[in-house]
Amino acid sequence: MIEVKNLTKKFGPHTAVDNISFVVNDGEIVGFLGPNGAGKTTTMNMMTGFISSTEGTVRINGFDILEEPLKAKKQLGYLPDVPPVYGDMTVKEYLEFVCDLKKVKKSDRDFMIKDIVATTKLGDVYKRIIKNLSKGYRQRVGVAQALIGDPDVLILDEPTSGLDPKQIMEMRDLIKRLGKKHTVILSSHILGEVSEICDRIIIINKGKIVASDSTEELMSMAGNSAQLATIKGDPYRAVEKLREWSAISSVIIENDNNDGTYDLKVMGNEGSDIREIIFATMAEEHIPLLMLKPLTSGLEEVFLKVINGSFENAPVEEELSITFAEGGSSDDEDTVSENKEADE
Repeated sequence: MIEVKNLTKKFGPHTAVDNISFVVNDGEIVGFLGPNGAGKTTTMNMMTGFISSTEGTVRINGFDILEEPLKAKKQLGYLPDVPPVYGDMTVKEYLEFVCDLKKVKKSDRDFMIKDIVATTKLGDVYKRIIKNLSKGYRQRVGVAQALIGDPDVLILDEPTSGLDPKQIMEMRDLIKRLGKKHTVILSSHILGEVSEICDRIIIINKGKIVASDSTEELMSMAGNSAQLATIKGDPYRAVEKLREWSAISSVIIENDNNDGTYDLKVMGNEGSDIREIIFATMAEEHIPLLMLKPLTSGLEEVFLKVINGSFENAPVEEELSITFAEGGSSDDEDTVSENKEADE
């Protein structure tokens, strides 16, 4: 459904996106991750035709975004990081306006808007002025405009940015529902959100793809090598006994909770699952183990290691000859955005 091949974008001497390639298949929900300045938004802008590429191609459902822009863009629904809504319009007026822009047949508009309003749960605010809506509702309006025209592909840039926890959960549920009918690629800084929603994850850093695999495979790479254990009893004996295990690299007393309980930070060697060791050791020493949880989620651990260059065997799309990235510029994308006008 989406084919990105040898895509490059340069702004003067700065290479924002450096020869990346990937494919998103029909019906997939793919997470697009990376630190600030990695090239995520620039890539999405090229995928949607908002800016042109310096080199490479983007095909949406078989149509080249530069050579056949109208046909390609008819396949797309796009939610930028800042929703493109007009505050002085009502939700109803705005969605009708977007129908005009996308040349939706008048005979289809009423049914389409009604269906989209139901899908995005905008019924309660349908006739309200957009600038008076909460951030969560404005974000939903942004998703609604992306759905106008029933596109096959949805590209969502930070769809939960600035939302409160309840709104984030509602947006997650919405994206999951949309994934049943559309191919979705989304970027987010909330790694737990990506691991919960996405079938596959692409990680980009310094303009290059550094890892690409299914969510399950990436999560499995992390192991369970960093744990926070809350115990009740003698922390020094617990530390001494845990340090006897070769799979455990270090144990420190993180906190004295002043109620007879202590938090221990237990670090395992690369790829080790140390949960069973901690549980068995505390049981043998008759030290109650009140809580055991990972210090980072599996995806967070993978993300940090890939970005820091310590996952040399991070999987990538081999059939497209994507290589593990080292080097490149770390300028923030805000700087890149400032150069757009000169480039165009």
